[in-house]
Amino acid sequence: MLDVNRLRVIDAVARHGSVTAAAKELHYSQPSVTHHISRLEAETGAQLLQRAGRGIRLTPAGQLLADRAAEIIRRIDAADAELTAHVGLTAGRVRMAAFASAIGALVPPAAALLADKHPDLEIRLTHTHPPEAIELLRAGKVEVAVIFRYDETEPEPAGVHLHHLLDDPVYLLSARPERGVAALRDATWIAGCERCRGHMLSICDDAGFDPRIGFTSDDMVVMQALVSAGLGVTVQTGLALRAHHIDGVVATELPGWERHIYAATYGEPPDPPATAAVLAALAGAARSAVTS
Repeated sequence: MLDVNRLRVIDAVARHGSVTAAAKELHYSQPSVTHHISRLEAETGAQLLQRAGRGIRLTPAGQLLADRAAEIIRRIDAADAELTAHVGLTAGRVRMAAFASAIGALVPPAAALLADKHPDLEIRLTHTHPPEAIELLRAGKVEVAVIFRYDETEPEPAGVHLHHLLDDPVYLLSARPERGVAALRDATWIAGCERCRGHMLSICDDAGFDPRIGFTSDDMVVMQALVSAGLGVTVQTGLALRAHHIDGVVATELPGWERHIYAATYGEPPDPPATAAVLAALAGAARSAVTS
């Protein structure tokens, strides 16, 4: 009989095309992943992986097993979610994906509230950007995705339900007080992730110029360190500043450029009780962030 954990391993290897990346996702060592694949090959009598240059690729038999493994895992995870809904919160588990500043500012107070009200509810957290979080949600890898979007962001795929948490103000960050974005047309700018970079470009376009981008980083700590050192200017949000604010960084709010924070779920309502409890805790953390 095939082991479910080993099926999860070949599914991860198939999706990432890499033993190293699969090990990172599953929190295994590389030798452990290799061992699980070897055991699967022994159990099935088929070669599942082969060398391809410096990397690996699945053999036809490996791809067949990986496809079936993905189906089996989705069914097991769906059954787990349905059972959680049936028994309520006595032994639930919710997997969540979220972006960095939400993990820094929203998830900890929400998790503390859940630990107090529902001590047997297990929360598993993945740090990733909104597009990747939505894909994890649609693939059944997580039950809740905390994402952000801007007014110009493309709509989410069908079946994704958005639960509004808060509107997050956007700030101009510089090493000294500035008169506004337009005064920084000759400055060096620091761009963030793809979605944030697009929003920054919109802000600069509205001010009548194309920014000269000298640095790119999706790490809010690195971005603020560059600003503090006088190497550039950028934009960040209230949640990012709440999670981390370096001395020497001057933040000036840019009204009308807020980003919108949501908890996303997938599938038809109602949500399982454990998921609903997580949504309620996130909403409470968001209200506290707005009022404090």
